[in-house]
Amino acid sequence: MSETVAPRCGLVAIVGAPNAGKSTLVNALAGSKVSIVSPKPQTTRFRIRAVVMHHGAQIVLVDTPGIFAPRRRLDRAMVAAAWGGAQDADRTVLLVDARAGLTDPVRAIAERLRRAARPIWLALNKVDLIEPPRLLPLAAELNALVPAEETFMISAEKRRGLDRLLDRLAAVMPPGPYLFPEDDLSDVPNRMLAAELVREQILRQTHEEVPHHATVETEQWTERADGSARVDCTIYVGRATQKAILIGDGGARIRAIGVAARRELEALLERRIHLFLNVKDRPGWDEERGRLRALGLEDEG
Repeated sequence: MSETVAPRCGLVAIVGAPNAGKSTLVNALAGSKVSIVSPKPQTTRFRIRAVVMHHGAQIVLVDTPGIFAPRRRLDRAMVAAAWGGAQDADRTVLLVDARAGLTDPVRAIAERLRRAARPIWLALNKVDLIEPPRLLPLAAELNALVPAEETFMISAEKRRGLDRLLDRLAAVMPPGPYLFPEDDLSDVPNRMLAAELVREQILRQTHEEVPHHATVETEQWTERADGSARVDCTIYVGRATQKAILIGDGGARIRAIGVAARRELEALLERRIHLFLNVKDRPGWDEERGRLRALGLEDEG
């Protein structure tokens, strides 16, 4: 008889400054898109859990919002979600953009992690984009601020160094039952996934003030007899001028956003989706408790 291996399972929080590459890393480790990605900072707004099975261990990756100086109620809720993810985790991976180096935001995050006295791992990301001699001094500087149990040199986008990171994470996951079915990829509901994919296209296809002053809610998800689904999403923006930019000349921009988001959603769910978008200007939505709850965020007052 073969010996039964006891299951191991744990939570791993990926934290860092905006644009460190957290969502790219989580998607790469999961082997599938579970978190939206864009070149703009502060893309992720709430904690997304991705489920990775590796060497018999279930690694639940928590992709957190980038940690930054909050101004709006939305900002405060996002930062609280990031720190909450780190507080709950068995391991916290501090992801640092190696090109940017030890910036003030990274220094502030490292200081707070040090005070929390929890197991910290350091991952220098985008190492393919800088000269190798810069890496060891940067790692030493960071370890002086927050001593890391392990240090990894990776490129999330090129998938370099990720095998070692996964191997080590699997090895340290504590004994315990799996939190999710083994074939689950994420705990993001389909309604929230649809809204996030629409928001990703807003981030990619609009500029200046529009992307970070827009939120998306799935108002209705209707299953159809032919196996497809009708999905109705509303995009809220802060001002009428932002609404006009989103809609575009003759509705061209909102159609392009809808087509791209629908294709992504169909590819992920492997089914036909009929996506309908509506745009409303709602000044101050990012200060509304109801809007924050719809995003899965807790109001921090």
